[in-house]
Amino acid sequence: MRLDRSAPRGMLHRLVLDSTLLRNNLLGDPHERDVVVYIPQGHDGKDLPLLIDIVGFTAGGPAHVNWKNFGENVPERLDRLIGQGEMPPAVVAFPDCFTRLGGNQYINSEAMGPWEDVLIDEVVPLVEQHFGCGGDGRRGLFGKSSGGYGSIVHAFRRPDCWSAAACHSGDMGFELCYLGDMPAVLRAIAKKGSIEKFIKDFEAGPKWKGGDIHLLMTLAMCATYDPDPAAFCGVRLPVDLETCELIEERWRNWRPWDPVNMADDKTDNLKKLKALWIDCGDVDQYQLVYGARRLHRKLKAAGVDHVYEEFADDHSAVDYRMDRSLPFLAKALS
Repeated sequence: MRLDRSAPRGMLHRLVLDSTLLRNNLLGDPHERDVVVYIPQGHDGKDLPLLIDIVGFTAGGPAHVNWKNFGENVPERLDRLIGQGEMPPAVVAFPDCFTRLGGNQYINSEAMGPWEDVLIDEVVPLVEQHFGCGGDGRRGLFGKSSGGYGSIVHAFRRPDCWSAAACHSGDMGFELCYLGDMPAVLRAIAKKGSIEKFIKDFEAGPKWKGGDIHLLMTLAMCATYDPDPAAFCGVRLPVDLETCELIEERWRNWRPWDPVNMADDKTDNLKKLKALWIDCGDVDQYQLVYGARRLHRKLKAAGVDHVYEEFADDHSAVDYRMDRSLPFLAKALS
């Protein structure tokens, strides 16, 4: 629903990425992917900055352009922000990065796929060559939850590509946001008999319960941070299946991917950015605010210029935070 019906409407274009990198992936996911691209009214995209929207778990980028009840979808938000002069014009791309395990953390994984490379080496060139936008120093990415995680990790790892990033309620402080889910995962696996049986029964439907989706997400994290290509869907747990004791040699593979730990040796990369935004709800139900505070403290100590905000809300339905982050990114890149 358009909150400002007078705002000039941008155009949505649908590109199809035929990904070489996703061919023959372990999960059997499709290698052809839709990339919906927003172009502001009065522009053809040429010479505008490029923003990439990487979405949270269970979603795909094109979902952000769907009609939305009681609020705006992202293109409608962009129309309003640009039309009211709050945000400079920008091209915004919405790539489909959905996977068999329900989502994506946007890093390279032997199980989930080489998603860091897909975004940087395939999605960005496809959009930039088609519309003449972006280019060195004029690219940014943003997202919430898993998308927020992807945004901050790409900022840490690839300032050669990205010059700005916004992390809304991103996964961090792994021992707080992930390990607490392991007992429920073990009970579900014990009930079904195996990880394979749980996943296949989930896929069979015909109804997908919220609790089961959350369990699937935890399995997806296992396949992301410590994949075992020989296991079903690459999933292996970092805990003992009987006692839930942490298996240290496996957890060591998770720890380097925690943004809080990345801040110990990669803050120089963040200093190369033009803009970095981090925020989180102060009652986030996944405990992500504690990881965000840890990261903020480390970045502040390291002298990394960034905006950090906590807001009075939880993890759900916080797209309104884009009203603050998107103008911030676009102004820095324009």
